[in-house]
Amino acid sequence: MKKLLLILGLTGLLFAKHDNCTFQNPDYTEICKKVVKKGVSVQYANQFLLSYFKTQKFDEVSFKYLQPSKIKHHKKNEKKANNTLVKYVPRIVTHLKEYKEVYDYAEETYGVNREIIAGILIKETNLGRINPTHDAFIVFNTLLVRTKPNTNREKWLIKMAKTNMTSIITHCYKQDLKPESCNLPSSYAGAVGIPQFMPNSFVYAKGYKNKYADLTKMEDAIVSASYFLHKKANFTELMDWDKIPDMDVIEAQWYDYEFDNDSASFVYAKSKRHNKTYDCFSCDKPELAYLREYAKKIMRYNNSSNYAIGVMRLAYDAHLGLSQ
Repeated sequence: MKKLLLILGLTGLLFAKHDNCTFQNPDYTEICKKVVKKGVSVQYANQFLLSYFKTQKFDEVSFKYLQPSKIKHHKKNEKKANNTLVKYVPRIVTHLKEYKEVYDYAEETYGVNREIIAGILIKETNLGRINPTHDAFIVFNTLLVRTKPNTNREKWLIKMAKTNMTSIITHCYKQDLKPESCNLPSSYAGAVGIPQFMPNSFVYAKGYKNKYADLTKMEDAIVSASYFLHKKANFTELMDWDKIPDMDVIEAQWYDYEFDNDSASFVYAKSKRHNKTYDCFSCDKPELAYLREYAKKIMRYNNSSNYAIGVMRLAYDAHLGLSQ
């Protein structure tokens, strides 16, 4: 065992100097320089990026599921998840009553409907009942090392991996944790905690009655998800449920529309980033204009029409359940 550790240590020396950010892997050099600018010590950055347990272990499962061939599979699963979660609306109502004090605070402070946040949390981790089985840093390091920049999507994945690795190292340093001890249980996509925050979204994590947020605590998850939508989606005014049509009907109509249109979007006619046009379900329907604006806000949390409609359906039914 000692011999193995010695070999690993000597191997690590080949990748960097311990007094600066010089690595054979230029991506590691870039990450190191970025975290140092954020206040992380050079020594800590080197220790993290040279750690066998962080950069020499790989997550083959997560890498497989992040490939383009799995995207259609994800979309189909989104619909299945929406249909399955409807039966848990009574659980959402019970949850909203149990954490009423926290939701009162979040609504008053950030102007985001409690039902929307509960809908997000049940879709993400079934209100904390789903236990993550991956390590966020290893997920992103695998993506960074294994991905070749041959397409725009692959270039985006590499960039995304680097920003999230930067956030994790910075987070661990601020928490005064050794690299080997800073393990962030995550989904196969690297999302962390009950609200499934990507590490580059840790800046939106807010604690409830405590200085630092713990995304594995329900109270902090509620407040953090509310703050995220408040800041990133400009969700500042509570939605008027009386202006929302019957979501079970709208959801069914949307699924039929998506089936008939390969480039369907619930809210967008055109993508600003990729200059791509979509078949927009709600664009020419004045009766859906109010719903469309709030669906856009939810899509800042997860850029999927099915995700947004699923959250809205669950939130709508939960609102009705609270009203009874």
